[in-house]
Amino acid sequence: MDALQQGMNVLFILLGAIMVLAMHAGFAFLELGTVRKKNQVNALVKILVDFSVSTLVYFAVGYGVAYGTHFFVGAETLAQLNGFALVKFFFLLTFAAAIPAIISGGIAERAKFWPQLLATALIVGFVYPFFEGIAWNQHFGVQAWIKALTGEEFHDFAGSIVVHAVGGWIALPAVLLLGSRANRYRKDGAVSAHPPSSIPFLALGSWILVVGWFGFNVMSAQAMDKISGLVAVNSLMAMVGGTLAALLLGKNDPGFVHNGPLAGLVAVCAGSDLMHPFGALAVGTIAGAIFVVMFTLTQNKWKIDDVLGVWPLHGLCGTWGGIAAGVFGTKAFGGLGGISLSAQLIGTAMGVVWALVGGAVVYGLLKATVGLRLSQEEEFDGADLSIHKISASPDRDTSW
Repeated sequence: MDALQQGMNVLFILLGAIMVLAMHAGFAFLELGTVRKKNQVNALVKILVDFSVSTLVYFAVGYGVAYGTHFFVGAETLAQLNGFALVKFFFLLTFAAAIPAIISGGIAERAKFWPQLLATALIVGFVYPFFEGIAWNQHFGVQAWIKALTGEEFHDFAGSIVVHAVGGWIALPAVLLLGSRANRYRKDGAVSAHPPSSIPFLALGSWILVVGWFGFNVMSAQAMDKISGLVAVNSLMAMVGGTLAALLLGKNDPGFVHNGPLAGLVAVCAGSDLMHPFGALAVGTIAGAIFVVMFTLTQNKWKIDDVLGVWPLHGLCGTWGGIAAGVFGTKAFGGLGGISLSAQLIGTAMGVVWALVGGAVVYGLLKATVGLRLSQEEEFDGADLSIHKISASPDRDTSW
């Protein structure tokens, strides 16, 4: 029976890893559909290569930083390891690799290719796993300190802060250091529209992410006997709330409609194991509203050219999710309790500050040394031709 239970747990977390791996296709198609046609190939290549670099770096360095273990042993020793230990690495890797996938959408259409891969290595190798170890592996006694201070540890069940807020807040300094795309904001104050190249691909990316998210959230239990139907239903309700809020506030805009469910899912990750479904619905609805309002402000008023709106979507909605868990997870709001708003505020603030500092240092150093941005000519031609020497539809191009 023990062997059967172990095998079921291995299969459970392996399926979760595969579902989150599939989400990276969602990241790719969401970016492909949002950017202009001349940058579609680059969107697809970036996500795949970023994932590959993330795998190598997290295997060699990042997993050890977060969990104090390594794989620098012989294959015979690895073969004797509990299979669960290896697939757990795979599962957590897919979370770590989401960070550069998030950042990719913010810096799209004008970032150099190789410097971004260097940034991926630094972020996945150290910046992300350092905070991951604090939140999920009791590093440096931070969780014990928060519990002594507030009565509860900082709670982030599936990564509203550890993954999404950290990714979104790392992306913000990257976007600011890069600057806006050419002709996005004119000197007379006008804002030039850069409409999505493909709403169907954008929608496909959103749907792939939504489906994979149930592996992201539900399988964060990491064991069959800890699986929770509450997490599944709360994820569903938050997704629906985010969608409807984005529909109404976004005035039927398909870009908002298809990012709304993602906003809700980002926000519900932290407390999805504690909230009542109506609480999750409220959290998702507010997240959808946050995304629409803040995306509009950043793009049109503050003139921050965050192409996919990753700071509002992941950074701000993730931050909201970390705080919301401390409200809607309490028994007063129908939740299971065992959570403290003060602890959530402290842990959330720590994640945001660490991500901002980490993003500023990594991208600041790269800008000062190798540069971050394509030349004016390369940006005008598009990343597809400038970097990859081919467009998304070469047959059609040569026939014109």
